[in-house]
Amino acid sequence: MSNSLPKPSNQVLDEPGYRHGQTGRTGLLLVNLGTPDEPTSSALRRYLREFLSDPRVVEIPRFIWWPILNFIILLVRPAKSAAKYASIWLSNGSPLRVYSEEQTARLKDSLQASGRDVEVLLAMRYGQPSVPAQIQLLKQRHVTRLVVLPMYPQFSATTTATVFDKVFDSFAALRNPPALRLIRSFAGHPSYISAVAASIQRHWAEHGRGDLLLFSFHGVPKRTLLKGDPYHCECYKSARLIAQQLGLEDHEWKLSFQSRFGRAEWLKPYTVETLESLPGQGIRRLDVACPGFVVDCLETLEEIAMEGQEEFLHAGGEHYSYINCLNASDEAVAMLETLFLEESQGWPLVAPDASEQRELEQARERALRLGAQD
Repeated sequence: MSNSLPKPSNQVLDEPGYRHGQTGRTGLLLVNLGTPDEPTSSALRRYLREFLSDPRVVEIPRFIWWPILNFIILLVRPAKSAAKYASIWLSNGSPLRVYSEEQTARLKDSLQASGRDVEVLLAMRYGQPSVPAQIQLLKQRHVTRLVVLPMYPQFSATTTATVFDKVFDSFAALRNPPALRLIRSFAGHPSYISAVAASIQRHWAEHGRGDLLLFSFHGVPKRTLLKGDPYHCECYKSARLIAQQLGLEDHEWKLSFQSRFGRAEWLKPYTVETLESLPGQGIRRLDVACPGFVVDCLETLEEIAMEGQEEFLHAGGEHYSYINCLNASDEAVAMLETLFLEESQGWPLVAPDASEQRELEQARERALRLGAQD
């Protein structure tokens, strides 16, 4: 597996033919990480193969990584991961997909309620619905201006950049791609900071407040930081601003990184080691939030809410409280709408009125007289 960027595929996506006199629409594509279709070994094997074959995710030369992935990881890990997914699976599917779909539906309703004609779709970077399939669907729905919003508040080459790779690859397969705007990150955006702070305050109002608030972000290998990845700095920026919004002193919050994989050094401090050490420092009641995740998923519901609680209580803690992600809350919808409206400034977001429609019909008639087929 090389460290070079993925090359565009030679695939050509089907797209609707051009029709004169048809107005273009503005679209928003939300892209989250992805999820297996079901909590089974076979589904996890398919998902992990796609995920762990991405050279952005695993920066190890292919000739080294390929046999490790196919003859060790994909033989051992799917069954273990399937059991973890089964422990948090909802009646209607994976939490990440269920909550992401609820977010998308609520956002679309909110935009439509304000009179905006915007096509909003959800894609997964790994798994279904895929980025190419959703871009193709947006084209079929006459989207000629597209905002892409990766659902990662903090930028990393392992997450946001690989979404961009897939979008660019999809555009390379189109004859007539839409105009494109990308939201790179929103780690310090006021709407994001306020949304997370409000969700934490709501949790405290309902369940009480612990001795310390721990922000647990997904980890990445330390070498990504040394190569210039801004993720580490953006995580600290988000945590600092959320803590300020909550009025916390420095000693009332901490930051750590979870989900370490393999033997290489990852960003520190590690969440597991932090949870094990806090009771010895006098922290008996702990609250944990995961601001790097916009919706709850395996890494929050199983790794933090379940395994994290066990680790903290086993180390001598007395009370452990996990604070849910934004999910489909009012704050989440308002945040996403704000991010989209800011990025789409200058683009028309409403359907043409009667006068504009007449002009389009006249333009079509002129084109047909000049020999256009449609």
